[in-house]
Amino acid sequence: MRLRDYWYCFLAIQAREWLRFWQQRTRFASALVRPLLWLLVFAAGFRAVLGVSIIPPYQTYITYETYIAPGLCAMIILFNSMQGALSMVYDRELGSMRVLLMSPLPRPFLLVTKLLAMGVVSVGQVYVFLLIARLIDVEPPALGYLAVLPALALTALMLGALGLLIATWIKQLENFAGVMNFVIFPMFFLSSALYPLWKMQEASPWLYWVCQFNPFTHAVETIRFALYLQWNTEAFAITAIITVVLSALATAGFRPQRTRILGVRTGGR
Repeated sequence: MRLRDYWYCFLAIQAREWLRFWQQRTRFASALVRPLLWLLVFAAGFRAVLGVSIIPPYQTYITYETYIAPGLCAMIILFNSMQGALSMVYDRELGSMRVLLMSPLPRPFLLVTKLLAMGVVSVGQVYVFLLIARLIDVEPPALGYLAVLPALALTALMLGALGLLIATWIKQLENFAGVMNFVIFPMFFLSSALYPLWKMQEASPWLYWVCQFNPFTHAVETIRFALYLQWNTEAFAITAIITVVLSALATAGFRPQRTRILGVRTGGR
């Protein structure tokens, strides 16, 4: 296979993902309304309960709104990744994933390209959220919008790989919603998306360690530091390692024939 064939395949999968997104415009609205609502409600609630708007140890430049904005960016990617995984389960039920994987191109390339396509859509929504959030006094440095792009892409690939890995275990479409909720909410709430880890440590040491072992925490911290033109080597390295591991497991374990239609099981035993 020539390099041009890989490039054409990449563009075709990207175009298909954007076409699907365009046909589901309510998905775009819900992806923006959810984090914007949380940004307003949690910021107001935090000030009402604690009577402060500054989060130590970031006192020099971060209010609560600017603190949780990166976590909400990661939340957008998390929800979109799980929805993307749901669409892959749906495609597998209909057999379209089999058609895609019949391509002579390597299966890992096809699946990673699919994850990247979903990630590009998610990153686009994150940037729209950040632009709207400027109206709520979330104003990172101008270069931060560019510096955060690699962190967003890495997070999208990690969470997309997690969704794909979950999709390899789901044999029926109707089972996916429960599993998705079981993954999304613990990952989001047991992280530093809404509350600083030092505050979590003061409240409960064991919850602090749970948050530390949560890969979503490190993805959030990678985004948070990059958005404000800082660098967190530990968070970036952990996120990158987990991304590689999840991608390898997901691409190796995905079976397009694992489906159940009209009560008849085929393959994937």
